[in-house]
Amino acid sequence: MAHNVTLITGDGVGPELAEAARRCIDATGVEIHWDVQEAGMDVMERTGNPLPEAVLGSIRRTRCALKAPITTPVGVGFRSLNVHLRQELGLFACVRPCKHYPGVRTFFGEVPVDLVIVRENTEDLYAGIEFESGQAKTAELIDHLNRISPDRQIKTGREETGVSIKPISVSGTERIVRFAFHYALENRRRKVTAVHKANIMKHTDGLFLATARRVAEEFAASGIEFEDRIVDNMCMQLVQKPELYDVVVLPNLYGDILSDLAAGLVGGLGMAPGANIGPSGAVFEATHGSAPKYKGLNKVNPTALVLSGVLMLRYLKEHEAADRLERAVAAVIAEGKDVTYDMKPDRDDPTAVGTREMAEAICREVTGG
Repeated sequence: MAHNVTLITGDGVGPELAEAARRCIDATGVEIHWDVQEAGMDVMERTGNPLPEAVLGSIRRTRCALKAPITTPVGVGFRSLNVHLRQELGLFACVRPCKHYPGVRTFFGEVPVDLVIVRENTEDLYAGIEFESGQAKTAELIDHLNRISPDRQIKTGREETGVSIKPISVSGTERIVRFAFHYALENRRRKVTAVHKANIMKHTDGLFLATARRVAEEFAASGIEFEDRIVDNMCMQLVQKPELYDVVVLPNLYGDILSDLAAGLVGGLGMAPGANIGPSGAVFEATHGSAPKYKGLNKVNPTALVLSGVLMLRYLKEHEAADRLERAVAAVIAEGKDVTYDMKPDRDDPTAVGTREMAEAICREVTGG
């Protein structure tokens, strides 16, 4: 069966990575009709818009996209192109697998780290409901909050204080926790851990925890274990004994922070694929930035975007092809020959290969050539 997929080439090193990942995915033999779209700084310089409507239209049509890194322009347009994409397309679940592959340099190389961060994408402090210090409306809001909350007041000056709102809802929490349990079941995982700060933020994180516990009861007969952890303790736990954790579900801000922490356990953002999934489609992306200083140098590690392609193939129910591609990536990394400079024991190793050459090595492993 052929699949229609939007390929967003991004900017900086994005186009090089997009081509590398596309070649590796095509090497599996899965028939994909790629609709190539541009977004980011390069297209903004030509059109004045970093995220043309054609990009959103393509994703709505194909319901599946592979996105290379994009630079968010500073001072103009959206706060974040990635956040805007997620909100515009209703991509409520961010999935970040963090798995150690033998051959990757990390302090945790002897620990079987294989966990998945499931982050709620639409609520929490990232909802973007902010009020700037020094503005009349902010002062008015502070006065109102102090009137309706006499025992918990903002005591700093009205003119010097900024305010952010942290919305957490029952429906949003139910949706992300159910997603985490379904992901665990579909991927033969054993446990879901909900992360929160309910001991302090009782009406937001407390709601998240209470709702998560209630949803967990729906899956009591599934065999999936459920537990919860306070976020600061969870950070320590991940560093001390990451092998104890499996699927970790969190509100937006904590998910953003802990997903980078977990990526650090397995070698960094260059090893961190990502997926943003909603009821009407999904966008798969590397979680690192566009590294514009390396643009056109054929130097950057393509692994994160290739592994995002693995996630995409699984989403498309092409499980055998996904497994072959992941095994190929693992084999190239384990051999340590055709890898980029950041994966060599010495980053100045002259035998390091480029983005294109590492992708070619992965393709050879996929095809057995």
